[in-house]
Amino acid sequence: MPQDQYAEFDQTILEMIEHSPVGAVPRTTTHQDALKRLLVTRQVYASADFKDGFVTARSLTKLPSFHAQNLDALIALQITADMLEPNASIFDRYVQSLPEARRARAESLRLTVAGKAAHHRKHEGAVFHDPTHSLFLVPGAGTHPGLPGNYLFGFVHEVDASTWSIHLHDSDDGAVKFSTQELSDVLAKLQEVLASAPFHLNELEALEFVAV
Repeated sequence: MPQDQYAEFDQTILEMIEHSPVGAVPRTTTHQDALKRLLVTRQVYASADFKDGFVTARSLTKLPSFHAQNLDALIALQITADMLEPNASIFDRYVQSLPEARRARAESLRLTVAGKAAHHRKHEGAVFHDPTHSLFLVPGAGTHPGLPGNYLFGFVHEVDASTWSIHLHDSDDGAVKFSTQELSDVLAKLQEVLASAPFHLNELEALEFVAV
């Protein structure tokens, strides 16, 4: 099988992006052609932190994902879904993982990403819990770049008594979802997503996600 004639040069471009403080690539035709190949093969994504910059998928593999710290306990049926770590706490850990220069921008997205604190309602002595809406963040990108640090954000969401879903978003209107009837199935799918990061949202079609 003939060796890819562009492989060595494309590898040079990956290293160039990783060593550039802003993920820059020269604007020559040759460099831009290599960049297009790397974007098509999902080896490179547009940077969420630097305009006209890029970030490599292999550099994103070094980043942590964020989800409820007691998710394993829920999967093991040791707790119920309403006992999961609050979204605000998950978001706090994400923000603290970022370089200090990017934290203010991330904080400006707190309401959009983490939402408001849930309030449990009481009526005639009964307590009604808000549906589960548990935040997670993973390295990656979509139609648009991700959040600061190159993160996608999503939720495990209790739609109603018979439906659970996972929604995953980039920084704008790029989004995908997966729906199922069982909590155990949605948690298994979440584990697949976490294990697959980093990725482009379009790649989640292989995990039965659909665009929304």
